Amino acid sequence: MAGTAKRHGGRYIYETLRQRILTLELKPGSPLDEVSLAEHFNLSRSPVRDALARLMSEGLVTVLSNRSAIVKPIEFDELPRYIDALDLVQRAVTRLAARHRTASDLEEICAKNQEYMEAVNQSDFRMMSEKNKEFHLRISEAAGNPYFTQYYETLLDEGQRLIHLQLNFIVSDLDRQIGNDHEAIIRAIEERDVNRAEEAAHEHTELFRKRFIDYLNKSHVDEMRLDWIDQETEITQ
Repeated sequence: MAGTAKRHGGRYIYETLRQRILTLELKPGSPLDEVSLAEHFNLSRSPVRDALARLMSEGLVTVLSNRSAIVKPIEFDELPRYIDALDLVQRAVTRLAARHRTASDLEEICAKNQEYMEAVNQSDFRMMSEKNKEFHLRISEAAGNPYFTQYYETLLDEGQRLIHLQLNFIVSDLDRQIGNDHEAIIRAIEERDVNRAEEAAHEHTELFRKRFIDYLNKSHVDEMRLDWIDQETEITQ
């Protein structure tokens, strides 16, 4: 690993830490000490600092008042706001993709969904979350608005950690529910049905929300504020 890190420097450190954060190998709140990381990767502190800065810009790392870095905690109290934001942006980009997509866009969206389903069939949780993100980002690129894409990617990154929290509880029905939901989105984009595309995107967000609520219930997370469990996201359709 040290040889690989030396060849690729900050990029390797960034990619390694990012994967460990998103798959929860590095738990929320875990300390990220520059000196220890530099020793671990057998590199100077400069590429470590660069990698942490990039992860901070993606909302995966936060700096405390004493200037120490930690893996950003998952703020469960903020989940309703997160899901509202995800729903709005996901609906917008999917609707725009149905309006503006090219034949090449559609082909690549379908290819990304196929890669995602292959990961589902292999029960490769890390690859599932990565390919799910790539699928939705490809839709956003087809929408043609880079401002949406930039914000959407931040939301999807945060969502990857939430997905990993719940995977063990929903693996038995992943193929049936998530696969079918992606197909509804794809079909609406293919037919250029902007209203149906937005509706399918909303349904996809709702499936994510309901699965996470199911995870919280099964995990007996009594100390969390879950007043919003039985509420639908308050978004005007």
